[in-house]
Amino acid sequence: MGKTVKAADFIDHVADGATLMIGGFMGVGSPRRLIDELVRQGKKELTVIANDSARPGVAIGKLISARLVRRLVVSHIGTNPETQRQMMDGVLEVELVPQGTLAERIRAGGYGLGGVLTPTGVGTIVEQGKRTLEIEGRVFLLEMPLRAQYALVCARRADHIGNLVYALTARNLNPLMAMAADTVVAEPQEIVPVGVIAPDDVMTPAVLVDRLVAREPVHG
Repeated sequence: MGKTVKAADFIDHVADGATLMIGGFMGVGSPRRLIDELVRQGKKELTVIANDSARPGVAIGKLISARLVRRLVVSHIGTNPETQRQMMDGVLEVELVPQGTLAERIRAGGYGLGGVLTPTGVGTIVEQGKRTLEIEGRVFLLEMPLRAQYALVCARRADHIGNLVYALTARNLNPLMAMAADTVVAEPQEIVPVGVIAPDDVMTPAVLVDRLVAREPVHG
């Protein structure tokens, strides 16, 4: 019970310039109430680590449209012309990372690894400025781990102590991000009593989750 918080109260403690990991894929599995609150409170100069910047006005796309993001680390921006426009105008720094490499860098951050060795990007522009290692005749890039101050994740279900279950594509980056941030806040679709979620079904254990965003009554 002590973990439950209103979205507005949690976001109020997020400072301008914070680094956020935000789960989801094209907006599916993204914590929309938390994103809406970031926009409403006008948190700016954010660094966002995510799979993509969705579309204008959708999920992370809302942060882009509101010009609240200073740096973006993502696997693609092809579905959001506003992201491309801001990058070309020089007001948004974008680091494009191959999708598998992005997931592994987040995993490395969460598991305390020193980095990821991957052949992806060798001989391309991705290699520029990075260390390479040759192992048994193959060249690998050393990709550095990613961590954040906050992970904002969306769950299908949570219990009152914070055990989480994800649905479908929300299983991709949300569990990894919940391992790789100093503070984890989950936005579940429903919160159920402890015991309803079977131990074998828990995908992120409660010990990793600092706050749960409860549904709030809608009036009118």
